[in-house]
Amino acid sequence: METTDTARSDDAYLQHRRLNRGAAGWVLLAGLGVAYVISGDFAGWNLGLAQGGWGGLLIAFILMGVMYTCMVFGLAELSSTLPTAGAGYAFARRALGPLGGFATGVAVLIEYAVAPAAIATFIGGYIEALGLFGLTNSWPVYLVTYLIFIGIHIRGVGEALKLMFAITAVATVALLAAAVGLAPKFDPARLFDIVPDGSAGSSAFLPMGISGVLAALVYGIWFFLAVEGVPLAAEETANPKKDMPRGIIVSVLVLVVFGALMLVLVPGAAGAQAMSTSDNPLPEALRIAYGGNSLLADFINYAGLAGLVASFFSIIYAYSRQLFALSRAGYLPRWLSLTGKRRTPYWALIVPGTIGFLLAAVTQDGALLINIAVFGATVSYVLLNLSHIVLRRKEPLLERGYRTPGGVVTTSVALVLSAVAVVATFVVDVFAASITAAIFAAALLYYWFYSRHRIVAGAPEEEFAQLARAEAELQA
Repeated sequence: METTDTARSDDAYLQHRRLNRGAAGWVLLAGLGVAYVISGDFAGWNLGLAQGGWGGLLIAFILMGVMYTCMVFGLAELSSTLPTAGAGYAFARRALGPLGGFATGVAVLIEYAVAPAAIATFIGGYIEALGLFGLTNSWPVYLVTYLIFIGIHIRGVGEALKLMFAITAVATVALLAAAVGLAPKFDPARLFDIVPDGSAGSSAFLPMGISGVLAALVYGIWFFLAVEGVPLAAEETANPKKDMPRGIIVSVLVLVVFGALMLVLVPGAAGAQAMSTSDNPLPEALRIAYGGNSLLADFINYAGLAGLVASFFSIIYAYSRQLFALSRAGYLPRWLSLTGKRRTPYWALIVPGTIGFLLAAVTQDGALLINIAVFGATVSYVLLNLSHIVLRRKEPLLERGYRTPGGVVTTSVALVLSAVAVVATFVVDVFAASITAAIFAAALLYYWFYSRHRIVAGAPEEEFAQLARAEAELQA
């Protein structure tokens, strides 16, 4: 059994590490879940066409849609039971112990620190497509984007979530407008215009064969990536036991609908081959389908920026709360969890933002950054689904505000699919996945040799664990 040396926190320590409770209800939470992911409908998913063709990406979308839906039902239960800013880390901490909690938190951090960098590259692509500012290199766009939106988050969570909700509404209108504009130009034959490459099982439906389906899983995930971040708002929610399940379930259902529309209509109107390399697939699809520029294409181009910004903006929120929770509990340097007068964790916003900007500016490769983010995400999904299963077995009498339909069977399906998705990241780019795995392993060594001796016992996630131990001792 793993043991840790904990340092007892005092009121002064937590006084400077508090968030603003009551800033979000379930509608804002649903909006937050959609905002996390909506950029995935505007760019990134289409790169999966180059990996598996339309058929491969369709199968990947279905499999990953099932995985996320099953996982979200499990997260709805966990977030109603353990409502803290630590979210995934807190759930795994309770179920799998300190090492499992830290591993989950670090995997989530990798996902959330890198995903905005990928989105920043697509923001640059949309701006270049509009010919704005005469830009031929997008790194100034990345810098300005990070500076503006980190600044808004530092100002306050209520302001940030409401602005995010408004931006997401604009992006939602853009997706609906794109669907209406592309539908009359839909031709099923265009879905299958990628020439089969001769791989095992290759066909017009699966031009890269069975292996293409596995590679496409990474981009199937991009339709949903980061929706699991909704529970990170637990400490800033008025009634987490009721609001969290509603918010996260509604958001994933909305994402399934929009993802299916884009997957069918965009390549169906412009061709899978043409869309497989595009940095701005929605406006480009409209321009191809209608033989030139149009007011609708320009509107989608500008509104597409809103969709990308919505996800960029909201994932910044997510990484700051995950880093805040790990730091507050002592797993990472404690100064990272300091909050200002407006109770926003400024260092937890600035440090990952700086790393993300540098990754975007140096690589300028959205596909590479997607694969890195997905590696972190899928590792965390394995641990999150395992946490739900273990907690159901270990603490069956724990009070739960919501119970997952199907129980551990549901999260077992998600567990198997998420493990397959981890393998897929190595199929797409073995070098990038291996480097990310090495960084993850280095973080675990940091925990084992250093931070496990400096855990803050009074942090909310640690108190949940202490209560669990005390209840177990009483029942023994």
